[in-house]
Amino acid sequence: MSKNLLFSTSTELIRVPTEAVVFISADGNYSSIKMADGGEYVLTMQLGQMEKRISEMVDPNDNRFIRIGKSLIVNREFITLINPTRQKIILSDGRTFRHELSASKEALKALKELIEKEESL
Repeated sequence: MSKNLLFSTSTELIRVPTEAVVFISADGNYSSIKMADGGEYVLTMQLGQMEKRISEMVDPNDNRFIRIGKSLIVNREFITLINPTRQKIILSDGRTFRHELSASKEALKALKELIEKEESL
């Protein structure tokens, strides 16, 4: 059974399945949740707060969400390409959506090494 992420504000309740979250990006004091169906939810919450809330809501063994640099949390299930030299990461399900994002070379290099290490186990 999939777990939902639940965010409550003074005016609304947002409940999304973890496997449908593609990435979360930061913009100052706001975080934007981008969904696999193309939907987007903007919350008045810094990315660090989002990261903490997510870790409280998901199973401790669920490591699908990875923080990349200062402004991005991605769902590892959708990582298609990591290119540290071009500072580019592509998130896609291979059929219905494709997002090309940028991040620092250092953060992407560390992510690439982490994924390679995990895949070789």
